Amino acid sequence: MIYPSRRAVIVMAAGAPVALLAGVLTPAGWLAGPVWIAGLMLMVALDALMAGSRAGLQLNEPEPVRAAVGRPGLAGLTIRFTSSGRAPRQVEAALSGEGRLGLDHVPRHAEVVENSVALAFPFTPTRRGAASLDELWVRWRGPMGLAWKQKVFSLNLPAPVLTDLQWVRDEAVRLFARDAEFGTKTQLEIGEGSEFQALRDYQPGMDRRAIDWKQSARHSALMAKEFRTERNHNVIMALDCGRAACEPVGGMPRIDRFIHAGLLLSYACLRGGDRAGLFAFDSRPRVSTGALGGVDAFRTLQAVAGRIDYSAHETNYTLALATLSGQLKRRSLIVVFTDFTDPTAAELMLEALSPMLKRHLALFVVLRDDELESLAAAAPETAEDVARAVVAGTLLRERETVLGRLRRMGAHIVDAPADRVGPEVVNAYLDLKRRDLL
Repeated sequence: MIYPSRRAVIVMAAGAPVALLAGVLTPAGWLAGPVWIAGLMLMVALDALMAGSRAGLQLNEPEPVRAAVGRPGLAGLTIRFTSSGRAPRQVEAALSGEGRLGLDHVPRHAEVVENSVALAFPFTPTRRGAASLDELWVRWRGPMGLAWKQKVFSLNLPAPVLTDLQWVRDEAVRLFARDAEFGTKTQLEIGEGSEFQALRDYQPGMDRRAIDWKQSARHSALMAKEFRTERNHNVIMALDCGRAACEPVGGMPRIDRFIHAGLLLSYACLRGGDRAGLFAFDSRPRVSTGALGGVDAFRTLQAVAGRIDYSAHETNYTLALATLSGQLKRRSLIVVFTDFTDPTAAELMLEALSPMLKRHLALFVVLRDDELESLAAAAPETAEDVARAVVAGTLLRERETVLGRLRRMGAHIVDAPADRVGPEVVNAYLDLKRRDLL
């Protein structure tokens, strides 16, 4: 496609009053208008001929696009002018793709270096799933800047949006970097917990409650019991993937933040010798792996987490918790990732939770809604601000009421900002393990 540039339109508009004045002053001056238009069109055509050839513009083989939900990325494409004609000094390009990719639609300007142009388009995916890059628009101006030349490339390049495993790896390295020091892992496993490990001579500074008086009398010396951290506990991540969990918070759906935090907790559990499992539910159970252990367990959990889809169904806590409780054959830590938006659903959840707490330990993970808190705390200036603040305050109070009832029932709560939920959940798990509650 070839079309005039803004400069050509401005030049034509600037010559119109002059041609009109010439036609008014002299009878032959009426020819000035057509001559001016024809001359300018000729200049535009000449400028287009002097620009790079559209047929000579080629797209190199694009590299696969790696996209992870919530993580900024770049889609890199390279084009080149292969004809012997004169290549432009600069091109303007735009890229289109599916909405879940979160492409930045601002046109990118790039310099032509040795007849080649490297283009980079930033994106921040907002949802997981199959996506693609559709079309690439490239245009450039002639030497005089009077004509645009444009070419469209049909890409149809797959760009699936996956779980952000890089975030999980980075957080795991940050949280457990201290274990790389010599001897730290042994010190963390031995000396804490309630499982008997061995007898050793009592040393000043040791807990006096660890002294075994019978063995001390037999050996005629103070002997103390040494304990180690218990292993092989069952930790089940129950992920609510219902309608409310698919709404965004902090620019990412809640369920994706739940998946990231659940995978990070799974890594911590498997690394500590415990067993981990995933259980996803909305109106009915969708995914259930059971408690897994071993070398390939985390890889299996990654694959299963990638199959958790977004849902438009309301969450059925009664069916989900009853099904999960029936699948577990031994006492387990059940980490429920959910949110409370409907008081009726929350009441049903509390009723279903009561029998489960008689056998299992529950840890509820909820995300703070910064937008809702800001609406409740904002200074009211109009009647609409007052209405929004009242509604937001009511929702927050209902949420606190549910959390308070959960605490009184014996459940543990993690109420964390969206960007800190992963580390907070791991810290809560380690705290429960240190207190021998598992």
